[in-house]
Amino acid sequence: MTSPALAVTNVRVPGRDGRFDLLVAGGRVLELASHDPAVTYADARNIDGRGLLLLPGLTDAHTHLREPGQEWKEDIASGLAAAAAGGFTNVMCMANTKPVNDNASVTRLMLRRAEVAWPNGPRLFPVGALTVGLAGRELSPMGELREAGCVAFSNDGEPVADTEIFRRALEYAADLAPVIDHCEDPFMAKGSGANEGAASARLGLRGQPDAAEAIQVARDILLAEYLRAPVHLAHVSCRRSVELIAAAKKRGAPVTAETCPHYLLMTDAALFGYDTMAKVNPPLRTDDDRAALLDALCQGVIDILATDHAPHAAHEKETPFEDAKNGISGLDTALASLWGLVRRGRLSPEDIVLRFAWRPAEIFGLPVNRFAPGDPADCILFDPDESWIVTPETLRSKGKNTPLLGQSLTGRVMLTMVAGAVVHSLDPSA
Repeated sequence: MTSPALAVTNVRVPGRDGRFDLLVAGGRVLELASHDPAVTYADARNIDGRGLLLLPGLTDAHTHLREPGQEWKEDIASGLAAAAAGGFTNVMCMANTKPVNDNASVTRLMLRRAEVAWPNGPRLFPVGALTVGLAGRELSPMGELREAGCVAFSNDGEPVADTEIFRRALEYAADLAPVIDHCEDPFMAKGSGANEGAASARLGLRGQPDAAEAIQVARDILLAEYLRAPVHLAHVSCRRSVELIAAAKKRGAPVTAETCPHYLLMTDAALFGYDTMAKVNPPLRTDDDRAALLDALCQGVIDILATDHAPHAAHEKETPFEDAKNGISGLDTALASLWGLVRRGRLSPEDIVLRFAWRPAEIFGLPVNRFAPGDPADCILFDPDESWIVTPETLRSKGKNTPLLGQSLTGRVMLTMVAGAVVHSLDPSA
């Protein structure tokens, strides 16, 4: 047997009884062996797992890293630093850069910047624009983008209003890579940042009804079924959408979907006080919507979790509510915040692994660690009992725009490893 170059010892693994040693050679899993205190790995670099949870590296299928063009909000270096601190080893970044990632030169620039800043990972996977300039009028050169390194296509926050163009986009992309759609009727209070309901009425804010999302979800499902072409529905936020997706999956429609931690943990009550940190698109909705999303995630109607990490500069949030930018910075806090649902028994550690690691990598064809021999040694050590306070200083992202500022979270990523290389550690000896 090949000798390990690295051994992460005395760890717990969700779904398995006992303690384990992860043995790594050549950046890949050699073996997940039962832990025996009498066994040592004298020729290997040893990391003491101290009984912490060993999880596979997470995949975030929806981030905004802002580079090129908006580096005051975030750049690739800072975004990947936040990813490493949050336990993400694969990061898919959206195309709404300036210039838009609608040609191979922008894609290659992003990949070069990632390679220079983080040569050992986290890995960056660009998402190419679905239409030129995200304008919704002309299809992007998807073949060129795919060849340059894009793993999916999306018009991101600019939903394609022209159904004929969206149909052609699905047909064109079908043999290349998945299409990710931001489901929002572009004429129904676009980007308002507040759910239309009791909370928006009390606050006197323009609201967006949940139907604005569900209408577009229904369109996409019908097209996917008609064309037999896959579509992935981004950041689902409401019960109406969940019901449509559940029915479509029963019929065998080629549809997958994601939701985000903030839709599982917060409601539109967070807007009281006109808190712009809680302004996001689609908006935070009601407790009934939140409960429906959580049930859908556990049942597999919602396939994956994604952060929709949307960093902004302070001045873009410190403004009247209706002028503030939409978005929450989430890479640093996603796993820790969701662990509250694990402690309350609403999610299991296995749910987190499936929905934030294995399933997104499967949908988008990315590297994944299932702890089988030969898998990439992408993993994290997570301490479910470590408490920390979310402050601007504890966030690696340039974006400090999160409603969690000042709150204490219990659960922290202590170490992140990509292909056997440690890219984040709170233990200087690791």
